[in-house]
Amino acid sequence: MLLIGAVIFGLLVVLMLVLLCCDVCNRSQGQKRPFFSLLNHYLTRRAAGVLSLLQRRRLELSTKKILQVQQDALLYSIRRNRNTQYGELFRFSEITDRETFRRLHPLTQYDHYKEPIERIGKGEENVLISERPRYLSRTSGTSGSSTTLLSTRKTANDFHQAFGVVFNSMLNVYPRTGNLQRTAMFYYLPNWSNSESGIPIGPNFPFPLTSKLNLNMYSTPGAGFEIATEPEAMYVHLLFALKDRHLGALEASFASTVYHSFAFLQNKWEQLVEDIWLGQINPKLKITDDVRMKLRAHLKPDPRRASELAAEFGSGFRGIARRVWPHLNLVLTVDSGSNELYGRHLKHFYCVGVPVYSPVYAATEGLIGVNLWPEKEERHYLLWPLSIFFEFIPVDLCSEGQPQTLFLDEVKENELYELIVTNTSGLYRYRMGDIVKVVGFHNQCPVVEFKCRRGQFLNVRGEKITEGAFYRTLLRAVSLWPGAMLLDYCCAESGLLGPFCGSSDPHYEVFVEIKGVRNLSEDQRYKLDQCLQEDSERYQSFRRKGSLGPVRVHIVAAGSFKELTDFIMANLGTSYSQFNMHRILRNKEFLDFIQRKVIS
Repeated sequence: MLLIGAVIFGLLVVLMLVLLCCDVCNRSQGQKRPFFSLLNHYLTRRAAGVLSLLQRRRLELSTKKILQVQQDALLYSIRRNRNTQYGELFRFSEITDRETFRRLHPLTQYDHYKEPIERIGKGEENVLISERPRYLSRTSGTSGSSTTLLSTRKTANDFHQAFGVVFNSMLNVYPRTGNLQRTAMFYYLPNWSNSESGIPIGPNFPFPLTSKLNLNMYSTPGAGFEIATEPEAMYVHLLFALKDRHLGALEASFASTVYHSFAFLQNKWEQLVEDIWLGQINPKLKITDDVRMKLRAHLKPDPRRASELAAEFGSGFRGIARRVWPHLNLVLTVDSGSNELYGRHLKHFYCVGVPVYSPVYAATEGLIGVNLWPEKEERHYLLWPLSIFFEFIPVDLCSEGQPQTLFLDEVKENELYELIVTNTSGLYRYRMGDIVKVVGFHNQCPVVEFKCRRGQFLNVRGEKITEGAFYRTLLRAVSLWPGAMLLDYCCAESGLLGPFCGSSDPHYEVFVEIKGVRNLSEDQRYKLDQCLQEDSERYQSFRRKGSLGPVRVHIVAAGSFKELTDFIMANLGTSYSQFNMHRILRNKEFLDFIQRKVIS
């Protein structure tokens, strides 16, 4: 009997191995990769799938008992940090519920934390939080200068859990993403530094090299993620992505990164094709010998693929993504907020026919929300209730210093609010500056749409035109310029020019990079002002009274906004992987820079 049992068990094991091998081969989509590479990829995907299902279930459960979950999130932060200097100052030991917290602790902004965070950077302990921060996180500086916040292990864990939920949502809607195809990750190594006490200072987002297993799922070898300069890293990411005809996805933090990668490809495709033909790394590429040697080990001449790519590039770049990667399933990148224009370019030009999934709503302050609906055109995010305690200020009260806030269960659908967060990284009732619209509820938890940053209004006379509203009006005006396509834009209030505003009446200065036309008539430029008057009654009223002058539209040279991006990042010390274009300029230096690029 034992012998029969052993034989049956052995047969079952063999059968399972055969089924496993068949599943691996089926999901490989005909790729010529070593079997153990595919098996590693397969097992990693399977493990990720199981974990993502568990994380999704945990999130779903939390949305059904939202009051308890939010109370737990708040008290976790309060109890963990009640013996810190800050906790004693603000009587954390007396806080037992959300009402007490709201009564004892004021609403705060960054100035409230600047000095304690500087002390932590110098090595002082037990100031804001009871643990040593994992690193000091720089913000992107979209609505002003870059600031520094704390990041803990819990912050990183939230991001990992959220991407588990994203993976689950992605598999449910796009099941082919479960195949063993590699992803092109457009990631650029940030400029890390250290505080006086040795705490790393850098951006707050996941890093591909945190897991060696993850690298097997990317088209770029590990050495490619070690390149410190953006043009060289972009070239290498594109080179290895183009080599792989079976590529399954494109991924980046923001749509701007993917868009600029395609624009770079449009200019450099001949060099990239030559490298693929010869199986080399361009000798002129400024990378270290060590990195070059590691990358070359993954290359061999491929004239057939090079010829195929050259033919496609020679046919133009509209829909190029699906033509060079016929099995491409998805573009995974945030395309909401200031990245909406770049997402539009991807969907309507470079990546025609390829779904774009905007997975998370995140900031240096932490994970804010996750998109459970990849297939929907609207970018809606379920608030992440597990670790951040949320409060809300009705948008009409945003100008007040200490307005009464609402809790997560008190907000109403279709209303606008300023977000207030209390996190595990030393921020308490913090006005992060984001304005969101509650578009619905998932079980008991609000679903929101990001609208704009507080202060990111065009507001010369009290007209308060939001960044999003201006963008939609600009798109409408551009549609009235025959043959024109809007590539990029920014704007500023004329007061930022000082005595050089060139008009006696306050007005908006608008800078556009367009394709398809070389110049615009004065009548065409005035179309934007007309559209603004049609879309905003308050703007129209001020224009008719003569207290606002007409919009002034300037065309800038091709590539100007990429140069502006480089200039802003150099000034703020931010990373390419966290940068958001400043649509409304508040910095005179940035305005002066784009003015120098005006050609018409």
